[in-house]
Amino acid sequence: MAEPVHSSADEDGQEPDAESTPDSASGRKGKKDKKKAPLWREILVLLGTALVLTVLIQTFLARVYVIPSASMEQTLHGCTAPCFGDRVLVDKLVYDFTDIEPGEVVVFRGPPAWTANDFQSPRSDNPIVRIFQSGLSLIGLAPPDERDFVKRVIAVGGQTVECCDEQHRLKVDGKPLDEPYIYWQPGTGPQDHDPFEPVKVPEGQLWVMGDNRTNSTDSRRQGGGGVNGTVPESDVIGKARAIVLPPSRWGGVGDHNPQAVALGAPVWQSGIPAGAGLVAAWPVVFIGRKLRRRLTRASQAGSVR
Repeated sequence: MAEPVHSSADEDGQEPDAESTPDSASGRKGKKDKKKAPLWREILVLLGTALVLTVLIQTFLARVYVIPSASMEQTLHGCTAPCFGDRVLVDKLVYDFTDIEPGEVVVFRGPPAWTANDFQSPRSDNPIVRIFQSGLSLIGLAPPDERDFVKRVIAVGGQTVECCDEQHRLKVDGKPLDEPYIYWQPGTGPQDHDPFEPVKVPEGQLWVMGDNRTNSTDSRRQGGGGVNGTVPESDVIGKARAIVLPPSRWGGVGDHNPQAVALGAPVWQSGIPAGAGLVAAWPVVFIGRKLRRRLTRASQAGSVR
């Protein structure tokens, strides 16, 4: 009888007996069982891990917010169709370690003086739809169930702000501000600054204004203006770091300090939470795969004994 093509001899040069055949078949079957998982399954695991990490990042570290109005033009676009409003990445951790500084663009929950008369929840009355909306809000595709605002910090607690000097510039503690970020709509200019009397910002409060000075309802008007228009620091959600959508507007959000005329704050640009989650997913999936292989080998070694 012809010898099998894939045969091996034992140490005495003799062919293995028939009893070794099942072991060989078992070995071949074991190799087949260790076959690499299909590509589609690897992709699903990667995307699922990325999604979980994205939600965790946006819940505890950073979050994407939609800019719905034009009050921060041209720094942040809030135009409607056919335009696409900016989505910004907001750093929720930074103010746990540093103080809020003039010139920084912040997102904050509207205090009662700002929302008493105009806030309506964007959530549906349908409980299933509400859950869906809540999930979308975590990744910046739906508004949160609160009235949030984005403005630039002009003065902090203890400082006095007023408008304006002879050149129509805002003043803080009697000194004019340097504000290159201001956007004047066509037909308007610095002379259209709404004048207001000096306001001393209470400790723990902020005076905030939009970059689009002729189209921003901010500390000058909210709550009737004055001290009532200031925002508690405790209502600040975080600092706007970068524009993440649309792709044509990717870039950092500048935080030029208007009170430091000779200094310009650097622009810091970061990745989007989904990007961070995707990057972080690779090592998680890789480590999980390695761990599964080791457990499988340990299990097989145990079965041999």
